[in-house]
Amino acid sequence: MQENNLQYAIHKRTSLPPKSRKEILSGLRKKKFRKNFFALSLVAPLFLLLLLVFIVPIFSLLIKAVDSPEVLESLPRTIEQIGKSNWQGDDLPDDSIYKALVEDLIYLENSQDPNDVGKIGRLAKRLNHEIAGFRSLIIKTSRRLNQDTALDNSKELLISIDSRWSENRYWRVIERNSNRYTLFYALASLDLTYNEYNEIVSVDQEKATFINIFIRTIVTGIAITLSTLVLAFPLAYWMSHLSTSKVNIVMIFILGPFWISVLVRITSWIVILQNQGIANKSLIWFGVIDEPLELIFNKIGVFISMTHILLPFMILPIYNVMQAISKNYQKAAISLGSHPFGAFWKVFVPQTYPGIGAGCVMVFIVSIGYYITPALLGGARDQMISYYIAYFTNTVLNWGMASALGSLLLITTIALYIFYDKFLNNTQRNNT
Repeated sequence: MQENNLQYAIHKRTSLPPKSRKEILSGLRKKKFRKNFFALSLVAPLFLLLLLVFIVPIFSLLIKAVDSPEVLESLPRTIEQIGKSNWQGDDLPDDSIYKALVEDLIYLENSQDPNDVGKIGRLAKRLNHEIAGFRSLIIKTSRRLNQDTALDNSKELLISIDSRWSENRYWRVIERNSNRYTLFYALASLDLTYNEYNEIVSVDQEKATFINIFIRTIVTGIAITLSTLVLAFPLAYWMSHLSTSKVNIVMIFILGPFWISVLVRITSWIVILQNQGIANKSLIWFGVIDEPLELIFNKIGVFISMTHILLPFMILPIYNVMQAISKNYQKAAISLGSHPFGAFWKVFVPQTYPGIGAGCVMVFIVSIGYYITPALLGGARDQMISYYIAYFTNTVLNWGMASALGSLLLITTIALYIFYDKFLNNTQRNNT
């Protein structure tokens, strides 16, 4: 602002010769450029870090969820011939497509190029995701073919090797995956698939799993969020009325678990909640129960452990808002005739909504992405979406499916952030 005023003053001063004015303005521009460059150079390392560890991985995740190059890279002749022949999938492909498939399979089976190693296995595995048994069909056919195979009667040859090559549905799958990018994994994460006519339909009821897992993840996240809110709100309210020295002591107990590994805390809960643990022995000793309760390897253990681990994420934002609220508001409401509880509920609580919202968002987002706690304390039916992301990444090596599930979780998180932002804006608007 000052530089702009100075430039205006220089332009207005007629006593300065034009050359001097240009030199002064040029110096001001250079000084401004150096200042901006210095500011950007300070921010550049942070931006580069965010780019490398946040933006690029998320972009790669979204791309991998729709990237499926196995068919296009392994069967280039077949895909090219399907495009040339304009085959629509209503009947069997013509002889040229059969011939192209034979050429591709012979090449993959006998290629010495290191880039082609494992291609036929990846192709068979990818097609088997669409139709069970496609893997055995590809492997069986490729092993029966050799470099001396006659290509004149390729159609009859393939059908004689396996009669499934006379079924349109196998060829439709190849044609559907002729592009590098496909919605197959994204649809599979929503329990959807393509039928034999390339229409999007729901999978069979007995095969529908991911929607139920996702619902279980959301329900678990909501339950953990509510439980931490119920425990954190009165504690934060009590802390907001303490002196600074006492609050510091309470904070040590709240933040103390952060200094301990999550794995150690979960192991401690296993010791406490097992059949011969402290919890069951105490309940039996007090006569509350006669036999030990099953508190681990089920939802109860997951619920207790995650509530304990995530409780500080709810306490801190709520307390931060509460300690900034003046005590005079409630006193003024009571002096005007309001009941003490009414003053608390209608005057104090609405002012804590930003803290409650921030705590709920943090706890919910962290809880739906939790992996180690359900894996160690939960049973087979208590695993959340993160468990299956890890399963597809490390065990099955199906990165496309893992990326699709991760993208679904990412979209949910972004939607929650948008909802919270609107909620916060509406709250601030109402308060003003």
